[in-house]
Amino acid sequence: MFRNRIRQTVAVLAASTFVALASQAFAQEVSEAHLKAARAAVASVKATDSYDLLLPAAAQMLKTELIQQNPDLTDAISSTVDEKALALAARRADLEREVAMIYARAFSEPELNSISTFYGSEAGKKLLSQGPLIAREVTRAADIWQRGIQRDLATAVGEQLSKIVDAQVKANPAAGGGEAVPAPQAEEAAPQDEAPALQGLDQPIE
Repeated sequence: MFRNRIRQTVAVLAASTFVALASQAFAQEVSEAHLKAARAAVASVKATDSYDLLLPAAAQMLKTELIQQNPDLTDAISSTVDEKALALAARRADLEREVAMIYARAFSEPELNSISTFYGSEAGKKLLSQGPLIAREVTRAADIWQRGIQRDLATAVGEQLSKIVDAQVKANPAAGGGEAVPAPQAEEAAPQDEAPALQGLDQPIE
């Protein structure tokens, strides 16, 4: 058992070393121009902007927690946390570098330049700013469409099954008159007062 643990430990260390060396080798293979293009693409798509508030938020949470535990040290806690947080702010560049390397792995230099060009244009900037709103509208439209499809499918299946049952009864009257098969209950379609751009998505299938 002891030998197995040693082997496992050695294997883990070897794997970690291999990953580290591979990462370093890749970093050496990326040219300065390629990495510069990756940084520009990262900036153009605002890939890391959402992380700007992480350090300030962490500092504020730490302040609140420490002050609650030590209210007599409020001033000292606030100044110390601010000082240490400011010292860590320089590490923001580490994230930018790692994200740029990720983009460099995924895209060639010409592709990165194309990304930067598009998202630097007015259309690209508008796509970034309007993206969340557009995504919500797309989700709402798809939901209305889905409910219309479900309703029409249930109606069509119910009508077809009723015809099958009627045909069976006519072919074999001795079996007794079976009741018509009710159409499955489908979720009601979206109200008719939806936004004009979404009306018609839940119309019956022709």
